Amino acid sequence: MNITEQLPALNAYRQYLQPHYQRFPSGRYANLLVVRKTLSETIFRTEGSGEGLSKELVTAGMQASNRHAIRRVVISKRKQTAVERRVGRELLREHELLKTVMVNKTPQLCALNTNAPCGKCIDCMLYGYAVGGGGAQKSRVMTDDAYSIGPVAQITSKRTFNATFDNGTMRNPLTNEASTSINEDEYVLPETHFLDIETLKDVTLGELQYVIGNIARSSRYGAISSRLGRVRNTLAAIIFSDTEIFSNLELTQSVYDTLKGERKELDFPLSDADLEQAVRDSTSALLARVVGREPIVVDGEPLQRILNETIALYRKPEDVKGFLQEIEQSYSSGMEAK
Repeated sequence: MNITEQLPALNAYRQYLQPHYQRFPSGRYANLLVVRKTLSETIFRTEGSGEGLSKELVTAGMQASNRHAIRRVVISKRKQTAVERRVGRELLREHELLKTVMVNKTPQLCALNTNAPCGKCIDCMLYGYAVGGGGAQKSRVMTDDAYSIGPVAQITSKRTFNATFDNGTMRNPLTNEASTSINEDEYVLPETHFLDIETLKDVTLGELQYVIGNIARSSRYGAISSRLGRVRNTLAAIIFSDTEIFSNLELTQSVYDTLKGERKELDFPLSDADLEQAVRDSTSALLARVVGREPIVVDGEPLQRILNETIALYRKPEDVKGFLQEIEQSYSSGMEAK
């Protein structure tokens, strides 16, 4: 029996997924609703840009009383998928499943940002690749910027820091001159929540499990040099549909309305339980507007069984390698079928 067949909780939804890789789209969507919660002081910005936190001016909520503009902190879509993609590639590298490609007649292991993707490994086939000389695979993992639920003024702070010398002081031990190296960083406070939807298009059961594993295992999304950015990802729901559903911003605005209620402002920090309920309520309301087949929502106990299966799977390296190899084999089956 294949490893993926030993995942009964996920197999219950196999009919909404592809049996193997398909060259042409068939409109099968698996939408993963993810709650990202900071567990440390976190900085979300473009590395090396010298800029501060990424922010956007957007409407606070959907209700008439909340249709004023606020600034929200943003986690860019590239920052989210890049982190999770690297986590997945580490797993492929560990099990020697990254392929080689010839570069100037020299074999080179598949690598990101080198214009030398192999075009054959799970990462290339799922997250996409492009080669300058030809050949490409469009990403089947789609996402958008994730927005903080609360406004910038509520969820951020600033910290001034300086660079000390070897003697632990601000004075140069050789010249006794005082240092003027004082900087200030704006950061997101711990226990701040962001909402994100990762939309997987025409994926197999194994690929869905792979992406769920990448999300669950990713924990650092902040600026690299700062080493700030511990985040806990919680999968709130999986929604199977035949079209894309609502956007990250719509979900954030609806949840904001629910949590704020008649209060003057949101609580901070937010209760995880209250937030999860607000996400469920908002999901139901927003799905009513989607034009397409009746969406299949997986949350609560059925979702927890899938997450428990994921934990059990990753406890056994031999099973992980087996299910990764099965994903690779599905690509061969798909090519032959075409």
